[in-house]
Amino acid sequence: MVAKKEFSGTWAVLLGGSSGFGLAALEKLASHGMNIVLLYRELASAEKEVKQRLAALEQTYAVQILPINANALTAEGHSLFVERFAQRSDNRRSVRLLLHSIARGNLRSLETLTPQDIGDTIQAMGTSLLDWAKLLLKYDLFQPDSRVIGLTSEGTHKYWDGYSAVSMAKAAMESLARYMAVEFAPHGIRTNLIQAGITDTPSFRRISNSQELMKFAEKRNPMGRMTRPADVADVIYLLCREEAAWINGALIHVDGGEHCR
Repeated sequence: MVAKKEFSGTWAVLLGGSSGFGLAALEKLASHGMNIVLLYRELASAEKEVKQRLAALEQTYAVQILPINANALTAEGHSLFVERFAQRSDNRRSVRLLLHSIARGNLRSLETLTPQDIGDTIQAMGTSLLDWAKLLLKYDLFQPDSRVIGLTSEGTHKYWDGYSAVSMAKAAMESLARYMAVEFAPHGIRTNLIQAGITDTPSFRRISNSQELMKFAEKRNPMGRMTRPADVADVIYLLCREEAAWINGALIHVDGGEHCR
């Protein structure tokens, strides 16, 4: 008889995850039996490869993976998720995790940013965390013991070229997460943020001085290497375990001690 996996029958909703942290989290959680809804944005030319990879993971780990290629920041994207998820899951209160891994921001200097650029970035990479948590609450999708996890970065607290709009978005998310930790606790939701060390991901490479930052991180990190997506995925998994139920409202450094220097 095959042993029941830790998270069998539960779901994770991943906002952004066709690469980087989201994809690493998807594979880690699936390996422990968690079903996955993945919302992502890819052109048709790239979507075939994404779906092939997800199908392989679905088969390897014997879980359900529901890919939705839609704009998670729109009402249409919300509605499509609700419709598709209702078709796939027969248990309304089955979502264990909402992970926000959307990387869609304007990476330009302050002089060239418009108010619209800043507002769009803050909504995409910050406050949309609240929009999605409220959506899942509205449709009674969260488990009684559930997790909301967002991703922030050291660039929120330091200067990185062209990062100002994203920094503002992540600062908004950090403030928002504290309030969610308090106000959503009666629903059984634990809200936490992860601050990863500098990591070589497709979204990070879009930052103008990313190569210099990565070289600096390798020298600066006391563990002698940069953070990897799998390091962050491991902590996301740990936060989903029952033993992590008393962690709420925390900002957790997953960087090998990089932030200490």
